[in-house]
Amino acid sequence: MVPKTMTAVQLVGHGGPDQLVLRDDVPVPEPAAGEVLIEVSACGMNNTDVWVREGAYGTETDPGSVSTWRRGRSTLTFPRIQGTDTVGHLVAVGEGVAEGRIGERVMVDFSIYNRPEGDDSLADIDYIGHGRDGGYAEYVAVPSGHAYRVDAPISDAELATFCCAYLTGEHMLDRARVAPGERVLVTGASGGVGSGIIQLCRVRGAIPYAVTSADKQDAVLALGAEATVVRGEGDLVEQVAQATGGEPIDVVADLVAGPMFNDLLRILRPEGRYTTAGAIAGPVVELDLRTMYLKQLELHGSSQGTRTAFRRLVGYIEAGSIEPLLHATYPLSEFHRAQADFVAKRFIGNLVVVPDARWDEIGAPHAG
Repeated sequence: MVPKTMTAVQLVGHGGPDQLVLRDDVPVPEPAAGEVLIEVSACGMNNTDVWVREGAYGTETDPGSVSTWRRGRSTLTFPRIQGTDTVGHLVAVGEGVAEGRIGERVMVDFSIYNRPEGDDSLADIDYIGHGRDGGYAEYVAVPSGHAYRVDAPISDAELATFCCAYLTGEHMLDRARVAPGERVLVTGASGGVGSGIIQLCRVRGAIPYAVTSADKQDAVLALGAEATVVRGEGDLVEQVAQATGGEPIDVVADLVAGPMFNDLLRILRPEGRYTTAGAIAGPVVELDLRTMYLKQLELHGSSQGTRTAFRRLVGYIEAGSIEPLLHATYPLSEFHRAQADFVAKRFIGNLVVVPDARWDEIGAPHAG
């Protein structure tokens, strides 16, 4: 029996963690025609939710202004339940959806494409947890086609580490047309997206090199990095050359930006490609256009991913080609602590929240 109300974390405005409010009287959504209702068992965390909460996206004319992910055409309204990396079980279906789907374990494709099937343009992209409510709750309703059954011998919490991070990473590699044998330099390599990119490079036969902190080198190497470069120790260009034995870098997959941005372009070979989906060290960078045009470089912005990439990701999971990197789980009631630990970045992989009602079944003692 599906209850009338549920516990959820609602974002009530832009600002600090105090804008995230845990409530136990939120109405359970009813699936509309073509939708399904999911009882959430796990939901992974991501940087986008933090930046949206902070209003940290700026505008094209004022990078310091408060703005959400879609900037001037935002679909964000308050209160909003965030959470993109949703895993759970179908408990009800809307009109037009086969009742035989009830009971399926699913992972949610969080992208709202606003384009018909077959059109992989992301020009109008939005996402569940921004344009509509997401998975930091006990229940969520999503379009039926966004709920993918996943058959893999991993836990729900492990499955919840993949969606946002690995889809973002896969699309970054797609945008840069990464091919077998190419060398890819990955910044932010211990985070959810960066650690995913290391694995995804290996799946397509590319060779990843990782920029990370000294204390995370061994863990990043264990994921599949060919070699590591310690961030902030010495000349980055020289360090990368030493790590590759003087071989060129074909692609930079950057999630950090900030002061190292120009060095990353210097590291690229002529006609190399730069792809980014994040800027945790600073989004406003200095660009010497001469480096870009004299080396014939390509710069690619990337966000989320296509339906095609998501289906490919599900295939990787079911084939065991990529592994979940679950660092810790937290009860939904400890969401503030979970997000504080997430922002601190003292972990490899990802953190996941679990509804308290499912904690004894799915959860585990959290870190700290």
